[in-house]
Amino acid sequence: MRFDFDQRRFIDTGDGQTLPAVTDARQTLSWQALHDEVDAWIDQAQRAGVQAGVPLVIVGHKEAGFLVAMLGCLMLGVPFVPVDAINPVERQRRIVDIVRAAVIHDAASGSFAAGCADPAPLAEPDIAYIMFTSGSTGDPKGVQIGTDSLALFAGWIRDCLTLGPAPAFMDQMLFSFDFSLFNVAGALVTGGSCVLCAREIIADHAAFIDYLARSKVSVWASTPSFIRQQLLAPGFNQAGLPDLRVFVFGAESLTPALAGTLWQRFPGIRIINSYGPTEATCSTTWVEIDDALRRAAPNPFPIGRAKPYAEVFLQDGEICVAGDHVMRGYINRPDLNRTLLFRHNGKRAYHTGDLGQIDADGLVTFRGRIDDQIKLHGYRIELAEVDAALTRLPGVRAGATIALKRPDGSALRMVGFIETEAPLPADDGLHPLPDGMHDWKTVLGERLPTYMIPSELIACAGFPTTPTDKVDRKKLEQRYLAARLSKKQES
Repeated sequence: MRFDFDQRRFIDTGDGQTLPAVTDARQTLSWQALHDEVDAWIDQAQRAGVQAGVPLVIVGHKEAGFLVAMLGCLMLGVPFVPVDAINPVERQRRIVDIVRAAVIHDAASGSFAAGCADPAPLAEPDIAYIMFTSGSTGDPKGVQIGTDSLALFAGWIRDCLTLGPAPAFMDQMLFSFDFSLFNVAGALVTGGSCVLCAREIIADHAAFIDYLARSKVSVWASTPSFIRQQLLAPGFNQAGLPDLRVFVFGAESLTPALAGTLWQRFPGIRIINSYGPTEATCSTTWVEIDDALRRAAPNPFPIGRAKPYAEVFLQDGEICVAGDHVMRGYINRPDLNRTLLFRHNGKRAYHTGDLGQIDADGLVTFRGRIDDQIKLHGYRIELAEVDAALTRLPGVRAGATIALKRPDGSALRMVGFIETEAPLPADDGLHPLPDGMHDWKTVLGERLPTYMIPSELIACAGFPTTPTDKVDRKKLEQRYLAARLSKKQES
């Protein structure tokens, strides 16, 4: 059995009804049980006032019931709005009001509650889901993704990635982070299983690995930052996860240092790198790190070539994407839609705000964010380029850079941070550099011009991350400033 995203219904393939479809901390649902649960949910939802075209907000965290609700919405033609329970109640209510949801569903309890006072159907037809991202004004932005875009995405996983029969996907990313849909769509379209990993499970390394091993996880999709956290666990290797066959990365740059460590722990593992903003249905480009790329070891690895249904091109160095997978616009934000959306070769197109390069073979390399570009002493600098150079230092697993700024917003100087391969105290503090790194500026000078070398380099036991497991530069800056203040007070 599998789920057909084009027809938005279950397909009985004649076998597999008893195979696992979704696993959470409490239970495993077979494909037949999942089908039955979705049918029951649809009946409850309709009695609760859920209607086609009117958004439904789903609140929860890694319950099988969350996935059941998403499938029920797809089958009913109801745009679903995933909101992780980690979000403050005030933000949850703001999202309900923005989408004018008639009903809120609690995935943990299975209950339904009234939404906003004046619910209404979306102006855009055939929307599969609305995913919220942070807005620069403090108000979250709702990205509207069509049912056709989601079907294209699922079809790419099924037809292009060669993941084998009934693959089991590790899914630890919040449902409100669009990258998690790779695991959901991948499991459903292939007749595989989605293994939901709640925060409580992940917190215990040994228990987490045991859970994944028992669930026979074969596909691991995450950010590189999340992988670096797992490298602290001795059981994170082929012996501990014997069924694991493929790593899929996205949302951050993948470095040769990290990939090399994974190949040491998982000999023969496949590594796929991908890229795409929420506004382009999870991903737009992909590449498998083959032997040639592995030998070349560019830093960072390229983010791939455009998918069959996508076009990727540059405008003044900015990565732009076009195709039927591009969003139908931000909900209730005509100002942003006018600024960021345009038409290209008859298709919807989007300014990503990311910087990149494209070679003659169409291979794209990510070069940082436009908003992470700073001007220091008259020079324009991409922080991502400095990050990449830091990872080339001996004994370094990852690097991140912040720009300290004056009150007027101009850059004053850069501070670099590194995660070292050698263990450091497991705390949130900052540490002196390990022995043997006193000449780090000289080593960086072999790769970077003088004006791109940070004024200071500090070691961390681990980088702080956002709820979507990306390096959090703002928190790094807060740690640094707090440490400086503490030193001043001590002196």
